[in-house]
Amino acid sequence: MIPTSFDYVRAASVPEAIQLLKNFNGEGKLLAGGHSLVPLMKFRITTPGTLIDISQIKELKGVSKEGGRLVIGALTTYAEALGDPLVAAQLPVLAEAIQKIADMQVRNKGTIGGNIAHADPAADLPALALALDAVVHITGEDGEERVPIQDFLFGPFMTALPETSIVTAVSFAIPPTEGKSIYLKYFHPASGYAVVGVAAVARKTAAGVINHIRVGITGAGDCAFRAENVEKYLLGKMATPENISKAAQLAAEGVDMGEDLFASGEYRKHLCEVYTERALRKVLL
Repeated sequence: MIPTSFDYVRAASVPEAIQLLKNFNGEGKLLAGGHSLVPLMKFRITTPGTLIDISQIKELKGVSKEGGRLVIGALTTYAEALGDPLVAAQLPVLAEAIQKIADMQVRNKGTIGGNIAHADPAADLPALALALDAVVHITGEDGEERVPIQDFLFGPFMTALPETSIVTAVSFAIPPTEGKSIYLKYFHPASGYAVVGVAAVARKTAAGVINHIRVGITGAGDCAFRAENVEKYLLGKMATPENISKAAQLAAEGVDMGEDLFASGEYRKHLCEVYTERALRKVLL
């Protein structure tokens, strides 16, 4: 439970952080809230030579609305997002999800960008990011780029973030005002992490035909994923209990389920189906 020795340096700006990453040639690791990184260091799963503290870069904080999207600075803490009036008005499902993350201490220091960039397969926000068509804002040596969340996450603790780049913000599509959204989670009783978490965003016509549906699932596999088979089955169909039940059975189709001492792959598959059906019932019936 004791990390290997490391150096520490604080970056005052995004360009300085990028330069430090370049200088340390793969041996530097960004430190934001630290609630995910420090435990990995204690178990020596990761052994960075230098920690680059970016927690004081003010330009990476804050929430703003740009068109139909809500842009949240990477260093905005869970608590800050939870208390932000724009989040409350435009993305109440995000506030709902944040309240399910760990405990007050973690929510006070953990950051939105850190959660996404860390790519923990049991983290809550990736499921919501997939359901809300999130885009990850990245700045690196070659300038700025924006990467859709489905192209950013590709494995446990593995992302498309280049070694000398930094996540500066995450933008989320604001759900249709006539639609509904929800995040449901079966959490591990000891850690609070998601054994399975399901985020659903849906809209139906006055006649009851589903014309918008996105479902993101976390905790079940190597990384969060969109339940595209569920979406394809429901799109254009009537929002009925029968259709929802049939669609939910497709939630884990084609996905390799994770296994651990707490939950087998078969149990996680079952949870995917159960929690997807519960979420869909909440947003469609």
